[in-house]
Amino acid sequence: MDIILLIALILLIAVSAFFSGSETSMMSLNRYRLRHLAKQNHKRAKQAQALLKRPDRLLGVILIGNTFANIVASALATILAQHYFGDLGVAIATIILTLVILLGAEIMPKTVAAVHPEGFAFKVVPGLNLCKKALYPLVWLLNVIANSLLGLLGVKVASKKLDTLSKEELRSVVSEATSDIAQRRRHMLLSVLDLERTTIEDVMVPKQKIVGLNLTLTWPTLLKRLQHSSYSHIPVYCDTIDNIVGIVHLKELVQLLDAKTLNKQAFERYIRPAYFVPESTSLQKQLVEFQQNAQEMALVVDEYGELQGLATVEDVLEEIVGEFTSVEQPSANEQTRKHADGSYIVEGEMTVRDINRDLGLHLPTDSAKTLSGLIVEHLQTMPTAKTCVWISGQKMEILQVKGKAAQRIKLLQH
Repeated sequence: MDIILLIALILLIAVSAFFSGSETSMMSLNRYRLRHLAKQNHKRAKQAQALLKRPDRLLGVILIGNTFANIVASALATILAQHYFGDLGVAIATIILTLVILLGAEIMPKTVAAVHPEGFAFKVVPGLNLCKKALYPLVWLLNVIANSLLGLLGVKVASKKLDTLSKEELRSVVSEATSDIAQRRRHMLLSVLDLERTTIEDVMVPKQKIVGLNLTLTWPTLLKRLQHSSYSHIPVYCDTIDNIVGIVHLKELVQLLDAKTLNKQAFERYIRPAYFVPESTSLQKQLVEFQQNAQEMALVVDEYGELQGLATVEDVLEEIVGEFTSVEQPSANEQTRKHADGSYIVEGEMTVRDINRDLGLHLPTDSAKTLSGLIVEHLQTMPTAKTCVWISGQKMEILQVKGKAAQRIKLLQH
């Protein structure tokens, strides 16, 4: 008889461990991975997802089973202890059973479940489903009472829905997925999330650097520039770049150029209306606009309609995938040169965002767009050669000045 009671006691402690580990594992499951597995018709994932839709009922099953196992185990342990140790057996049974339950039915199974929630949960799901069906009337009654009392306290209990992730939370998830996502792909995903807070002004080619065709030039000069252009889309203007006439697509002129039949009148017929966008437009919106309007190039204007720069689809895509190999614009790498001492020589016209991205710096990007502009803003005066400045913890030395701008800057290692 004592052996039967001892076996029953061991089984009850095992049942208690089952329910303790089940609670921890089920509540520790990654809900997004669980939903992914369920969509892939993973049987156990579907069962776990169904149980988690009503966490109140799941917890009811677990707590009823756990409480029942612990109480009956305590009674059996007391009977056995009294049989062998008399009245002192009650105290002995309490101490020993407390340690056994604490270690064997609580700490150990919950630790394993917390470390391996998915593996543990998928093993216990069938048992939990069986218990749920067997105990359904009791679980339902207790849930009605508990939910009613919670309702009086202003707590509403409903089916558990999958929480949505904010953009910042999604950024954290992607950033921390170091072992599952390759670094380049992770960078691309983060760049996509950043498109909304990056504007077209941040990636445009400044007005001063726009290469266009001046209609007031003689036709031989225009023709020569067309023939030697490395651009696919070229702005056309009269007198100054501020007076934009339109855009010409070089691929539409290829056959005429090859046949040497292109003249100025024919050239003017191929000039298309220019596509203008505000400088505050986000890259996310602009990418959609490029697609919907079948455009590849946009001229960027400020709030007064004054031309500020030029941006292409390629400029937007480079924010996601990085620099393309292109002859149209020098890459960021070509504008920086590393020295043996770890310092970099940087062109002043290089954008602060490109410098931060390529060199891993954290220079401010909320005002000036180019490094030269950032230095002028910091100095609050025109830069001079051999001047050293500290900006956001980065030491810089101005090597060469052209006009009113810093042309070449040395970023010193410190």
